[in-house]
Amino acid sequence: MKQILYLFALLAGIFFAWDYEALYPLKVLVVFFHESSHALMTVFTGGKVSELVVTRFQGGHVLSLGGSRFMVLTAGYLGSLAWGAVIYLVGAKTRLDKAAMFILGSIIILITVLYVRNSFALGFNLVTGSVMILSGWLATEKINDFLLRLVGLTSMIYVPLDIYSDTISRSHLRSDARMLAEEFGGTTVMWGGLWLFISVVVIFLVLKWGMKGPESELSGDGSDSDGEK
Repeated sequence: MKQILYLFALLAGIFFAWDYEALYPLKVLVVFFHESSHALMTVFTGGKVSELVVTRFQGGHVLSLGGSRFMVLTAGYLGSLAWGAVIYLVGAKTRLDKAAMFILGSIIILITVLYVRNSFALGFNLVTGSVMILSGWLATEKINDFLLRLVGLTSMIYVPLDIYSDTISRSHLRSDARMLAEEFGGTTVMWGGLWLFISVVVIFLVLKWGMKGPESELSGDGSDSDGEK
């Protein structure tokens, strides 16, 4: 029950603050997850990344050559969903919060150094990554647990909202779904609807799985003798 109440408190806080500046850094971070997913899929499928850009207006793009076009276009929304799911589950299901935060910050800095080419994203990502590394090194497990869940939840929630906005509500935009439809068939709304369905199902399963198992110390139960959450 405490895990459920804690989850609902986090969700309520995120939704309440959604249109306020407090969540702006997290939204930019999710855009970075989206664009970095394009970049990493390009590399994983044999292509080369020329640049990765994230703007202060919560937009971005990746310029690349080669790789699997289908996989690269699909990787954006579903990739940022995967980032969020993994980050949230590490926070909810393990006691590796400090190490996970340190590693996450290091990964962000590494991707930034390799691929990011605009000043805003360079500054934002280097600061964000450094703060995460310091948090993993110096902050308590409870603080890192909270931050991982917050980042993970925000990333997951952002995905279906962004998919609906970019591919269904404003299907005329040149989104990943529009380019996928142009190059492989179907329609923008079809691909967007498929991604929206997948994202909702994944979020439901992740949150359900995250609530199973022993209560964590953060949620008020620190009596587990085997050290599990």
